[in-house]
Amino acid sequence: MDDAAYRAYFERPTHTYHRRYEALRAVFIDRRSQKDVAQEFGFTYDSLRQLVSEFRQYCDAHEKQVESPFFETLPLDVLQSTTTKLANQWLRTAGSSSSPQVNR
Repeated sequence: MDDAAYRAYFERPTHTYHRRYEALRAVFIDRRSQKDVAQEFGFTYDSLRQLVSEFRQYCDAHEKQVESPFFETLPLDVLQSTTTKLANQWLRTAGSSSSPQVNR
């Protein structure tokens, strides 16, 4: 099974929160340089540095917090409906050969 279209969802995020999550993950988990990560995810170096700083402050202030600053908790019926709509929309555009638009 070719999962290239599904991998693209994670490798080239287009939603703001998803891009932030993946960029921070690349900095903290993959230990990549902030300069390289900023370039890959469409941030300026200074804006990524600010994002990293704010994330550290958030984590320090919310040590016991279980909620993620990246993902919203939705009721199951809303989540299922939204997920279905997004999946259908994404699948219609996944075959496109163009790269997703990155906000800069």
